[in-house]
Amino acid sequence: MQTNKLPKIKFLPTKRGYRLAYQVHRSKQPQNKKSGILFLHGHGSDMFGSKAEVMMDWAIQKDVDFTRFDLFGHGQTGGDIMTATVGQWINDTCDIFDNLLDKKQILVGSSLGGWLMLSLCKYRSEKIDSLVGIAAAPDFTKGLIWETLDKLEQERFHTQGYLTIANPYGEADVIYPYRLIEEAENHLVLEHPIEFHGRVILHHGLCDAEVPWQTSIEIAKKLRSNKVEIHLDKSANHRYSNTEQLNALLQSLEELTSIK
Repeated sequence: MQTNKLPKIKFLPTKRGYRLAYQVHRSKQPQNKKSGILFLHGHGSDMFGSKAEVMMDWAIQKDVDFTRFDLFGHGQTGGDIMTATVGQWINDTCDIFDNLLDKKQILVGSSLGGWLMLSLCKYRSEKIDSLVGIAAAPDFTKGLIWETLDKLEQERFHTQGYLTIANPYGEADVIYPYRLIEEAENHLVLEHPIEFHGRVILHHGLCDAEVPWQTSIEIAKKLRSNKVEIHLDKSANHRYSNTEQLNALLQSLEELTSIK
């Protein structure tokens, strides 16, 4: 963030006993009816990742409402991520929707945020204008973790209560609690059609080693909407954050907000 003054970080109390850290840029034009943008970060990330930073800067320049926040267990919201669940993160997102947003939103979901984005089509569909997925990872607890383990590994995971996986982006391993995988069964979105009929743009890298690009194809098939585009970048990995990829994301926002 270089060119604009950022809004203050504020905190939204929840009924679950913690406060969600968030940041909102509101249009300086009260009569502005254009949809706002809500950014949903990935697992182990936060609202100040490179994609969110670029989008916030763009939104300030274009005077478009933009909201970002830290899920429980992440960033300035804090909390023990080992106790977090997908249902809890969905509730976090619904709280932001219900208490901070007064117009329809373009949901931008990165990785885990893509799962939450698709879940909100069930819980807050009337408040959603369109969707932008960035290496969206719905149901990753099942398809990308649990089902990749053999029977013995699954039993060991269940018994010890956690699974340790090497982190491709840092020295510290990623630890997934068994409770996360178990509870997530209640929130799988690719088991049935996704009831959303608005515009959808899915971005994915062909070099994504964490969430295969075929996931975006599956999402497109499950969505009821016939207005779904998939943008595949041959050189992009899961982070999808080099200059060309960030520009592609901003171009999607340009289209969806009808700003030329």
